[in-house]
Formats: sequence, C-alpha cells, structure tokens
Amino acid sequence: MDRLLLAINPGGTSTKIGVYREAEPVFEDNVRHLPEDLAGFRTTAAQLPMRRDLILQALEGRGTDLGRLSAVVGRGGTFKPLAAGTYRVNARLLDDIEDGSTLQADHPSNLGAPLAHAIAEPLGLPSYFVDPVSVDEMIPEARPSGHPLLPRKSLSHALNIRMVAYKAAESLGRPLDQINMVVLHLGSGVSVNAIRKGLMIDTNNANDGGPFSSQRTGSLPVTGLIDLCFSGNYTKPQLLKMFLKEGGLLSYLGTDHVGEALERARAGSEEAMAILKAMTYQFVKEGGAMAAALAGDVDCVAVTGGMAHNAWVVERIREGLSFLAPVLVFPGEAELEALVRGVLRVLDGTEGEKCYA
Repeated sequence: MDRLLLAINPGGTSTKIGVYREAEPVFEDNVRHLPEDLAGFRTTAAQLPMRRDLILQALEGRGTDLGRLSAVVGRGGTFKPLAAGTYRVNARLLDDIEDGSTLQADHPSNLGAPLAHAIAEPLGLPSYFVDPVSVDEMIPEARPSGHPLLPRKSLSHALNIRMVAYKAAESLGRPLDQINMVVLHLGSGVSVNAIRKGLMIDTNNANDGGPFSSQRTGSLPVTGLIDLCFSGNYTKPQLLKMFLKEGGLLSYLGTDHVGEALERARAGSEEAMAILKAMTYQFVKEGGAMAAALAGDVDCVAVTGGMAHNAWVVERIREGLSFLAPVLVFPGEAELEALVRGVLRVLDGTEGEKCYA
C-alpha cells in the first residue's frame, strides 16, 4: 500500500499540516499566522480562505503532488456531542459550522473539517474528521453536576486520547473493545478518562474541572469562586484568562514549564516542590476516581501529553496508580498521526465510517 494522506490541525497561531505515506510521515510543517494576519478577522470561521491558501502554498513549496493524495483529514472541533470515530465531512456539518448554533465554543479546531473539505473537494477526494473535541460517550450517571443548570459536558483531548487507547490496546495484545483503561492526558489542560470497552464513559472537562495543570485551575472551591466573581475586581474575560491561561502551576510559581519548576525544587525551593507534588497528587487522585468509575476493573493506565516527557511526573503517577494496573507511557500529542490513523482504520475496513447527521 502506498496511500498518501494530508492531515490538517488548525491552532490559535498556526496550522500544522502533515503528509503521510500510510502511517509514516513524509513531512510535517507548521504554517504560522502572525497576530497582524489574524487581527482583521472578526471570527475564526472567516480565516478559512486565508488558511487554505497558506496550506496550499506550503504544500507547493514542499513539491507535493496533490493528485497523488488519497484523502484529506482535518481536526474535529467543539461540535455538538458525537460518538468517537472517523466521520466523512458532509454538507450538514459544513452548514452547522457556518451557522454556529451547534458549536460549543469558537475555537480554531472548528476549521479543521472545512479546511480538509476545501482542499479535497476540487481534487475529487474524500475529506474526514476524527474524534473531535466534543466526543461524548459519557454514561448517564456521569452527567449531573449537582445543579440542573450546569450539566457536565464532555469536552476533552479526545483525538490524542483515543489514539493512545489504541496503542495501549496493541501493547496488551488485545482489541480496544475488550479492555478497560484509565488515560491521563497531561498538557496545558488535563483530561483524565475512564475508557470501558473502547468507550469514553467519563472524563473531566479540561476547562471546567479535574486537576489543576500548568496553566488551568481545574476544579475550584465554589463559594470562593462566587465571591471572586462578585468582588467587582474582575471582568468576565479577565476571570476566564485567569482560570484557563494563567492558573495552575503558572499562578503559583510564575512558570508553566514543569521542567523549570522541578529545577527550582531540586535547587531547594520548598514552594516549587510543594506545588509540583500537589499537582501530581491531583493527577493521581483523578485517575483513581476514573478507576472507581470502572469498578476497579482496569487493564492498564496510559499517560500521555506534554508532561509525559517528564520522568519525575511519570514516576509520581506510577507510584500512585501502579497498584491498579501496568502504567504505560506515550509522551506528547501526536495529533496529525492520530488523524491519519483514524482515516486508515476506515480505509482498511477495520472501523466503519461514521455519518454526521
């Protein structure tokens, strides 16, 4: 087999692209967008033609023969709740994205599928998206939060989490739909997930709860949060920035780099060590909660995301969770690879193509 696939992952200040031959990268590129280039767009959706043209220029610069492509795949965004899997981009999805009424947030990932379609359609190729941020397979008892006006939402790093789940299943030599696992995605946001027989039955929303991370606060004391909101000292945008971009490790230590914080701790900073221990303690505690959601029937614990590169963090998780099951480590966030693997599963017939409706 010699199929070429183009994968597209739009972010806030760049669009990552990769051309893969089967599951192996031919090249990957990061098409950067300067702040002044983005300033003229009122919405993220309006950036589509600009990003499309820059992607095509980058592909031309790499000498890519678009006629050899078999398919194009883009990252799925904050769509309406969907089951995990690989979806063909269709008119209904494009209409919903343009209308915006079913989107749960205005995020660059929402451009992934339209970009894939915009490049694939003139070439007569299929376009796909895989395991969007809005993958929702939560069981009913996981949805109530404690008040009916605030239901729990399933928004997570589903793309990387699902790929890691497949890799963990391969390591165990068993099909994904026959095993249970806890997956900890540790990045600037943290998603800890209970996966039962291939389904993500529970997850903490990385923006709304769970452990604090390098930049996000995770769960906060409710009454204290209410006092802060009504103190008159902060606007809503200031609070969102405080909780989602300037919280967690950054708010305590002035750095969101775990390695730098660990260097301080090893140099004698008791504060740095205390906060690092608190953060990893919360990772372990949330992992234990997800193991309880699986009634203790756990075949493995998988650790992924940027923080999984840090041996100290990984060892703390091993110490806390290895009593459950073997701890497997898959560092980083290989989202382009995850997109490609999702399409290959469909093209190979090992997983059925899903229809967005």
